[in-house]
Amino acid sequence: MTDTLRPDGFGADALIAQADAHGARNYAPLPVVLSRGQGAFVWDVEGKRYTDCLSGYSALNQGHCHPRIVEALVTQAHTLTLTSRAFHHDLLGAFLARLAAVTGFEKVLPMNSGAEAVETGLKAMRRWGYEVKGVPDGTAEIIVAENNFHGRTITAVSLSTDPSSYGHYGAHTPGFVKVPFGDIEAMARAMGPRTVGVLIEPIQGEAGVILPPEGYLAKVRVLCRERGVVMCLDEVQTGLGRTGKMFGWQHAGPEARPDAVLVGKALSGGMLPASALCADGWLMDVFTPGTHGSTYGGNPLACAVGLAALDVLEDEQLPERAAHLGERALARLRAGLEGHPRVKEIRGRGLMIAVQLTEPTAHARAVALAHEGVLAKDTHGHTLRVLPPLVIEEPDLDAAVDAVIRVIRAA
Repeated sequence: MTDTLRPDGFGADALIAQADAHGARNYAPLPVVLSRGQGAFVWDVEGKRYTDCLSGYSALNQGHCHPRIVEALVTQAHTLTLTSRAFHHDLLGAFLARLAAVTGFEKVLPMNSGAEAVETGLKAMRRWGYEVKGVPDGTAEIIVAENNFHGRTITAVSLSTDPSSYGHYGAHTPGFVKVPFGDIEAMARAMGPRTVGVLIEPIQGEAGVILPPEGYLAKVRVLCRERGVVMCLDEVQTGLGRTGKMFGWQHAGPEARPDAVLVGKALSGGMLPASALCADGWLMDVFTPGTHGSTYGGNPLACAVGLAALDVLEDEQLPERAAHLGERALARLRAGLEGHPRVKEIRGRGLMIAVQLTEPTAHARAVALAHEGVLAKDTHGHTLRVLPPLVIEEPDLDAAVDAVIRVIRAA
């Protein structure tokens, strides 16, 4: 890497060294330093353009710096940014109503990060279990899937089966039962009289874009209804268009409708943290004043941005666009890589795509891709993810996919 100087005197190498000197090393980023983004592209401090094929882990479904979302952000930033929920403000009702309409649920509880939405969903299920189902206080169990990723809080990592997430963070939060993802029989065996909820991802993103077996979500729906258990889906990464529908569960049909969904990431178009629990009143109404909250949750700035972000998703038909482009990308990847001895599997839905390799070389391939002008990220050693913004144009997607093919096929 050259160290071309920025106007402030800091080049790429110096900026990386500065971050390493003063930051916690809880990430291992690729050796690029980005300074600008627009649409499906980002530029580094040296002026090199890259196609972004990670999209902030789906936070940038609408692309970088979408002008309509930027305008909403700037306008509201000059008007009112924060009140706390100690007072009403003039955008909260409109935002809640809009997100309720998009998700199909009656009520919305806004938070900030995806992990906060997860915590809110867990709280709702436990509180419902104690106050409505009648489970003895302090004994509730929630079923989760192995290889999940629900965030980084102590409770979220207590749900994890990945030692890099939960290791040396105990004692872990009790009350969670882990079963294999996609195994409805194992879930049925795990359900007992203290089970109050199920929390799963429609597609396991961080695990490597793992799709469940056909019909799995509908079977979970039936099982939860029969056993009197809340079905909650973590759609923080899969929701808001990424998989080719507004929500990942919708691929399974209306019979798979959950009791609650968790949303985040693209809810703000990558502008700021915004998330929410969405559910009908019978579940949401377990919360009463003082039982849950967040200083920044539902702030005016986030509401203005969220309204614009949802407008863009619907007006530009981004879920439909993801479905079309995803089919195109998967077909191109399979034509170029299927049967190659280095490739174990190519899978995905919409523009949530992964190439699983036979050897743990995905990180090296991601570095090589960056040299080709494509930014993607590896996970679990063997898997390279491809998640471009949903606004990407067909020729740019084709070029990025071709780069992936070249890099994987290279010696």
